[in-house]
Amino acid sequence: MTTTVAKGSFTVDMKPRGEPAAADGVSLGRLSLEKRFEGDLQATSRGEMLTAMTAVQGSAGYVAIERVTGTLHGRQGSFVFQHTGTMTRGAQQLSIAVVPDSGTGELAGLEGTFRLQVVAGRHLYEFEYRL
Repeated sequence: MTTTVAKGSFTVDMKPRGEPAAADGVSLGRLSLEKRFEGDLQATSRGEMLTAMTAVQGSAGYVAIERVTGTLHGRQGSFVFQHTGTMTRGAQQLSIAVVPDSGTGELAGLEGTFRLQVVAGRHLYEFEYRL
């Protein structure tokens, strides 16, 4: 398997699902996600996110699952991303990876990691993958 890098941008729409549950200075929330990817990945996605916001400024955590459907360098199918993120007083750690064996169609067998960067309010991505 050779490693390929896909690059582009995406937009995201997040909507709260219900009221956050707060106790002892921690607020737990749930959001729906909808994204549109442009560039080497031409796709849309839908997903769910769970969040934990602490009383300490800049400290939080989230997990999310999203199903991506479209084309990746011209190959059609779908796959699932799994997100795990934490912020410790502003220092961010983020992991976004393809769920093993979640690829369908021409994306069956897809493996990879997704990195994002927000520049001037624009979400940019680099998706390093193997097929």
